[in-house]
Amino acid sequence: MGDLNVRAVRDEQDYRDFMNCMLKDLHALEYMLKEGWFESGITRIGAEQEMCLVDHRLKPSHHNLEALEKIDSSYFTTELARFNLEANLDPLEFRGDCLSVMHKQLKRVLEEAQLKTKDLGADLLLTGILPSIRRMDVGIDKITPLARYHALMQAIQAMRGAMFELRLDGIDELNVKQQTAMLEACNTSFQVHFQVSPDDFACLYNIAQAITGPVMAVAVNSPMLFGRRLWKETRIALFQQSIDVRVFSEHIRDRSPRVTFGNNWIKNSITEIYQEDIARFQILLRSDVDEDVKQMIKEGKTPKLRALNIHNSTVYRWNRPCYGISDNGKPHMRIENRIFPAGPSVPDEMANAAFWLGLMNGMRDSCPDVTKRMTFDHAKSNFFAAARFGLDTKFTWFDGQKITPAQLILEQLLPIARHGLEKANIDETDISTYLGIIEARADSGRTGSQWILDSYDKLVEEGSSKDEVSTFITAAIQLNQQHGRPIHTWELASTDYIEYRPDGILVEEFMQTDLITVQETDLLSLVTNLINWRKVRHILVENREGNLVGLVTARAILRYHANHQFIGETEKEMTTVEEVMRKEPVTIEPEGSIMHAMELMNTHRVGCLPVVKGDQLVGVITKSEFLEVTSNLMRRLSRK
Repeated sequence: MGDLNVRAVRDEQDYRDFMNCMLKDLHALEYMLKEGWFESGITRIGAEQEMCLVDHRLKPSHHNLEALEKIDSSYFTTELARFNLEANLDPLEFRGDCLSVMHKQLKRVLEEAQLKTKDLGADLLLTGILPSIRRMDVGIDKITPLARYHALMQAIQAMRGAMFELRLDGIDELNVKQQTAMLEACNTSFQVHFQVSPDDFACLYNIAQAITGPVMAVAVNSPMLFGRRLWKETRIALFQQSIDVRVFSEHIRDRSPRVTFGNNWIKNSITEIYQEDIARFQILLRSDVDEDVKQMIKEGKTPKLRALNIHNSTVYRWNRPCYGISDNGKPHMRIENRIFPAGPSVPDEMANAAFWLGLMNGMRDSCPDVTKRMTFDHAKSNFFAAARFGLDTKFTWFDGQKITPAQLILEQLLPIARHGLEKANIDETDISTYLGIIEARADSGRTGSQWILDSYDKLVEEGSSKDEVSTFITAAIQLNQQHGRPIHTWELASTDYIEYRPDGILVEEFMQTDLITVQETDLLSLVTNLINWRKVRHILVENREGNLVGLVTARAILRYHANHQFIGETEKEMTTVEEVMRKEPVTIEPEGSIMHAMELMNTHRVGCLPVVKGDQLVGVITKSEFLEVTSNLMRRLSRK
């Protein structure tokens, strides 16, 4: 749970004061390590569950503060956007039935919260990226209204400038401009903590880095954003780009992003990571530090190291080092696994956690030093390959072995994970249950992402529109989660899970965005051919800046030829779009309702509505889309 009592740095003196506090904290940490203050001989685990709030139409519900008030539980806290919540589970000793105990607690906490949010018309949903999320859901007006989040957005924007581009590609492509880092709010995760002793930290942190690729490959659950099919775990690229504060120039510089896998293996101590983060990354947030670290160390009291922790919370390593204080007053250190997406179900999340924890506890026995068996670049490459392609890739593993993720998991890693869990005296039933889910997932290839993509293909083939597809997929996720089914047992999404109602959708969810356009100076004969080739009745006209300047209809072309049938063919051939286009067509904004779009089309007797944001052309709605949705509804009603 992040520190909420923070603010942006005001000036250079403010920056230097907080830097001084961080350096004191780091020296205190080094002293405590040297003098053996840290807790050892016990291993605890913990988890943080991020989630989405959705309304009755399975779109984001922006009422997290109201939901928190209803839930009234110390387990829950806010997240960046108003459709996000986070639950923090109790730490447990890593032994016996801890995994099933954590599973039961998570299930109970979610169910109790779900009952209390019903009055708001909101449901809780676990998913890496909500399939039904829209661009408007991550505007700055949807930020949770707390000082910490506003300070973070302001600090990021101050470092990187007013506007930058987000570029992602997979099956589809997504290119959008953003002014703030609010796109990061699309991501929800299940973060697992593993307490380690100081002497074991370097070895186990390197193991965490080495296994991140295969663990990610079998856990991917976020292949879609704004209706585009992108990476198998789109969260990875989206998080890095949305929080990126690097400013580039024409000169080649190696600059690390704040969302990072790291740059090398750890050699000796946790302090190496903190030192690198202070050296590489500017302060984003600060607080008013109220502890005298030097005096506390002299008195034998454990300091909170608040300045160091705040800076650590704004450097987003996928395997993050964490400093904390146990209930007995002793300091401890943890490795936080941040790669797992939320969902697709609680059993799936617990299976991911069990697999990772087993590998963390068992890998050292079969490979005492992973840095001697593989290069850091291969570990990093495996991670990003897994994020892009999931199980459909090939890794470079120990000693240069080329192997698929599924083969690696089934043949090598599952036995190691089982050994690691047995070594911790985890109950056999829990071991078999959770590792059995991983085995079935790897064997079948049915990850959360693959299920979403297969469901997408099925629904599109059946004639569903873009908004229908995202709605039906989200409805199927919700139903299967409620039944607690692991993903490898799910049937593909269908149109039967929810009664689709298009009357409440927005233009953004309905419009076409794959546009064929022309410019004013283009030949009218080009438009005539485009209308014939594309079997459409309208062609939009935009300028070089992407602004809408007109509309050409098939009727306008016919009228032109009827009125000019006696002029020469050569003159006709040289006619430009500007001479025929309607210069001020009726338009609508993407945030408008689909009902308003229908009213505009009926009132103005037009069959096409360009969609504009300001003057920028972003999409189009035609009567054929309404006909398609109507026919889909009638077909489903007839079948029922």
